[in-house]
Amino acid sequence: MTTSVTPWWKALNLRQEIRSASGQIDDVQMSLFRAVHATGADRPPYADADYYGDITHPTERLIDLLTEIAVRIGGGDDYLKARAVTRLDQGMGGGKSHACIGAYHLAANPGALLGTELGQKVTERARARIGRPLADGLGRPHVLVLPCDNMTPGAGVQELDGPAVNLYERFLWRLFSKDYTLFERYRRFWSDKHKIAEAISAVNRPVLIIVDEVLDYIGNGLDGANQTDLAAQDMAFLRALLDVVNDIPHVAMLVVMIASDIDKTALSPAAQARRDDLNSQLDRNGLPTTVTGVGDFADILRRRLFDSEAADEVLTATAALYEEVLTDKTWSKQIWDPIGASWRRNWRAEMAACYPFHPMLMSLAQSEWSKVAGFQRVRSTIRIFAATVYALQQRGKAGEWVPTLIGPGDLPLSDSTVREALLGSGLVEDDRTIANYRSLAEIEVINHDGSLGAARRQDLDRQPSTWGTNNPRAAERAATFIFLASVVGTLRPGRGRGASAPEVKAATSVPEATYTVTDADGVVDELVNPNQGMSALDITPGQGNNKPARYFLSTRLTHRMLVKNIRRTITETERDQVIADITKRLASSGPFRDLQFIPADSQRSPADVLATAGLDTAYTTRLIVLDPAQYSLRNGMEKPTLEALTVAMGLGQGSQQLPVQWASSAVYAVVNTQQRALARNLAVEYLARQKALQAPEVQNDDELKTIGAKELAEAKTQLERALKRAYQHVAYLAQPDPDGERYVDQLTFDKDNITALDGMLVWKGLAARDKVFDTGQFSAKALLHNLRDHDYGKTLSDIRAAFYSAPRLPLLYGGDRDLQQAIYDAVSQGVLSIIDGAGTAVEVTAPGQVNLASTGLRLAKPQPKTCTDCGQPVHEGPCSLSSDDTMAVSSTHKPSSPAGDTPRVPQQRETSGLSPDRSSEREQVRDRQVAFSFTKNLLANNDSADGFAALFRAFYMALDERQISYLQGTLQLVIQGDEAGRIQQHLEELGINGTFKEI
Repeated sequence: MTTSVTPWWKALNLRQEIRSASGQIDDVQMSLFRAVHATGADRPPYADADYYGDITHPTERLIDLLTEIAVRIGGGDDYLKARAVTRLDQGMGGGKSHACIGAYHLAANPGALLGTELGQKVTERARARIGRPLADGLGRPHVLVLPCDNMTPGAGVQELDGPAVNLYERFLWRLFSKDYTLFERYRRFWSDKHKIAEAISAVNRPVLIIVDEVLDYIGNGLDGANQTDLAAQDMAFLRALLDVVNDIPHVAMLVVMIASDIDKTALSPAAQARRDDLNSQLDRNGLPTTVTGVGDFADILRRRLFDSEAADEVLTATAALYEEVLTDKTWSKQIWDPIGASWRRNWRAEMAACYPFHPMLMSLAQSEWSKVAGFQRVRSTIRIFAATVYALQQRGKAGEWVPTLIGPGDLPLSDSTVREALLGSGLVEDDRTIANYRSLAEIEVINHDGSLGAARRQDLDRQPSTWGTNNPRAAERAATFIFLASVVGTLRPGRGRGASAPEVKAATSVPEATYTVTDADGVVDELVNPNQGMSALDITPGQGNNKPARYFLSTRLTHRMLVKNIRRTITETERDQVIADITKRLASSGPFRDLQFIPADSQRSPADVLATAGLDTAYTTRLIVLDPAQYSLRNGMEKPTLEALTVAMGLGQGSQQLPVQWASSAVYAVVNTQQRALARNLAVEYLARQKALQAPEVQNDDELKTIGAKELAEAKTQLERALKRAYQHVAYLAQPDPDGERYVDQLTFDKDNITALDGMLVWKGLAARDKVFDTGQFSAKALLHNLRDHDYGKTLSDIRAAFYSAPRLPLLYGGDRDLQQAIYDAVSQGVLSIIDGAGTAVEVTAPGQVNLASTGLRLAKPQPKTCTDCGQPVHEGPCSLSSDDTMAVSSTHKPSSPAGDTPRVPQQRETSGLSPDRSSEREQVRDRQVAFSFTKNLLANNDSADGFAALFRAFYMALDERQISYLQGTLQLVIQGDEAGRIQQHLEELGINGTFKEI
């Protein structure tokens, strides 16, 4: 709010009685009986004529009524210029009791009342009517009050009624001011008009007779007395009195009886007959009138609530604040024109007349609330607005935001006094509906402490914006107006049921340019969103500009309301379980041989769960899906998951180092943390709709059942889509450099249509990272490319194992079949050999004959074919030998063969026929014993340190790939203390006792 303008809660002072009662006006329903008869602490402030005049706005109709009475009793010979009998027939809360008290003060204490603003206007109008001043003190009139709503037929009150029993006797006792002699003189003449007139004249003073709520007496009151004679006497007296008052000078009578068409009091046939009888008498002898009109609301409220008016400069400055937003083209076209904001035409005057209330709120109270039969017009409005002003003033004093003008969305429903004043005003008729709307106010708008409620939560959770500080309760204000428009049911004249979209947006407006129509659209759209906002809304879709959408808060059970109520009962365990179930169903293995889902265990750490899940399966490519309840990556929450993956892949340290052999063939599908949050929300929506559909109230209602089934199917689709999108990450063991370290690598899918739950898509992604071979890629050439020198001589079983355990080797699409085919093709092409334990080449005639489980057959590089005679590579023609070679060859001939035989054609021989020398070489290739010793000072000798690091890295690789079958040795070294502790831990895990000592 602009600070240069004095806010209304500083410019106006609440009356003391409102402040003392914390916004509750206990005496807003004035009592004529208390004003006349109460004493001591029970005597209300308005029993004083000066105070009454101070809090009473002089409406034109009230001035007219009091002028009629003043002229009739104090106009001297001009008494006939005023009517004798007046009937107040307004409904409850229309100001009848207030007017009766004014009439009482006029006659009982004319000097005080006529000195007030109200009295002065009465005096002026009376002078204008009779052409001269009223009689001094109005001729000292006598006031006779029959408060029938505080009188029991046939049971008088001694202090007030003395010996009187029937209504006529009570009239006489009051008329003669407890003069027993006069009372006895006229007591018997209850239906004698002449005697009644004589009795009134005997007072010898002007007389004002006030009969308040007479129907309470003649209706159910006389029925309860069950005395036929009493009822006959009382009705006869009233008929006679009404006839005779018109004939007696300087006597006026004011009767309160609500018109039959608006009084819903249930009466017996006899009581109804008595009312009809009295109605006819009143119609014949008096005139009906009211004391307030629709246009008096604002003035009455201000007079009743505040003890002074705001300064003109405050009104002018406040009106100026709204000029920009009220004349803005966009606001005018989309908001003000559609709602028919006629108060804009003369804005300054309209605002000044309503201040501190917005004309839109005053229009709602005057034009709509007052049309509701049960709404007690002035009385109800005062209660609601008094509580509202007090609550908002307290906010202002506490430094909280307060609206510049109090609009239709600014009634603070979090305040119990405001809420109960509204619900108890008569806008809502039956107790059950009141209870339902009380609950809706707490759930849909705002609760008692301002922390909950669908609308309030949206305000509290809203991200900072340019207009946030100027309109921090935008959603609450929109929801409050929908609430106000809903409690009147279908009675909004010319507007239809509930609130229109432009009206709701108007209720959120503030006199700040930073808050635009676009902002209002966003606030309302979020509020009416079935998944995020108010759940009990009945929404009527719009049909173009002339028929905008309408919103109605329904107390009838709707599917959305049921879903929202159930949503609050969904536990995290239920949510996580349904996510796990659907994830397992959505996951597919693709080329992976095995698909595993690892469920969460909240009682154990993520690392412990994976360590004991039995994941190290031999000779099997595995897609392992991790439960989102315990595992996720990114968004700063991935540390436990990364630690667990490190342990599962055998890369842990110390006690976390596991004997994992087959980690390379395991690939992990992991959810994204941020996307998981979205999926969790959708899982709650899915579960809520699933439970709602199973509810008896839905199963027994075909319409709700159809809606429920449709929404459940949509929720399921959304959840499945979100879960697929959430599984963005793939983790695997990587070692792109055969001589480098192993580590956990990650693959992230950025496209919405690619998910780690699809084994085929995962395989394609890993193929791009060279972690796997895609279908048809693994050929003989690819096999040879991936074999290192030390792989030759390994058994087929070891080669097979390496493709599942060594991360330097990509995984095979077809697994063992691809490896068999590649080995077969390589052997067939002569680029690879399979040899047995003796080094003899083994022939294979089909891929299936490559026995990958064999521990006796080995891979070998192909050896060139040699001539059996000369031992040289196979050649054509005679051998070309040196003399030494000839002797060597000759020495191999049998003794009987002549040395000078005709030269022989060289014989071709296979490498499988090994000489004894070559046989020993083959044995050395199969297993070699290595022994060495060293002593080296590594201080300031980086080259030596690097060399030994490379040596031990080679040891590590050989051990890791299971190429060392026996170890024996002693190692003595000097090492830093921290590293010594780690080495000691590793030795203990291996069961080796080491000697450690300080030097």
